[in-house]
Amino acid sequence: MNPEQIMDDLAEELTVALKALGKAKTVEDKVAYSQVVHNLTQSLGVFLNLANGMMDYGDEGDFEN
Repeated sequence: MNPEQIMDDLAEELTVALKALGKAKTVEDKVAYSQVVHNLTQSLGVFLNLANGMMDYGDEGDFEN
């Protein structure tokens, strides 16, 4: 699967989970949704850190011999 698609899907799921967290009434529901939000942000962070690491290298023409 395409990494960009995975990131888009994670961001979509994060939006859904945040909306559900805002509507949660019981403490148990809030804890459950906050754990989901935490896990999704951790997963999205993995891809963002990977993308950031890849940007540090730039184009192949940027390397000096």
